[in-house]
Amino acid sequence: MLTAENIKTYIESSLPCEHVQVEGDDGVHFHALIVSPEFNGKNVVQQHQLVYKSLGDKMKQEIHALSMKTLTPAQWAATSQ
Repeated sequence: MLTAENIKTYIESSLPCEHVQVEGDDGVHFHALIVSPEFNGKNVVQQHQLVYKSLGDKMKQEIHALSMKTLTPAQWAATSQ
């Protein structure tokens, strides 16, 4: 069974991130906050596609639902103030 920590590790291993937070305790439904410089210049759909790509087949086979908020480092800095 997947854990939130597993998903966090998968994302961080293939997408350069400044911050990743994943929550979920039932093994199939997860919520993530991901901050990456790779999101600069991309719309939300493109950002989510990058995350899905980092998860690969796990998105099709093991993760039933992943809701996410994706931010650029500048957006993250602005929300943190």
